[in-house]
Amino acid sequence: MAKPLNAPASAEVVQSGEPGVLQVSGELSFATVSAVLEQSRPMLARAQGWLVLELAGVERVDSAGLALLIQWMRLAREQGVDILFRHVPEQLLAIAHASDLDDVLPLEQG
Repeated sequence: MAKPLNAPASAEVVQSGEPGVLQVSGELSFATVSAVLEQSRPMLARAQGWLVLELAGVERVDSAGLALLIQWMRLAREQGVDILFRHVPEQLLAIAHASDLDDVLPLEQG
């Protein structure tokens, strides 16, 4: 079902049924990334050893979404946790490539 044109942007992060995996869905944009980061902090704090952020449910992304991935990577590194961004949408891969960050971020295409 398509989102109505005037609907506010939304996104969420939830614990997957798979250990060490968080599912990200919705729109990662300037309108949503602050709330998504705050929502994810407790989940990142519980990560041990490694963490996968499943991005298959991301519908739209802008440069703020890329900044969010960088922040997640920094937080994981501070905790000594390896992180992987899985099923990265083409739109996000293009932004990462244009920013010369596609070789820096642990990105796995879908």
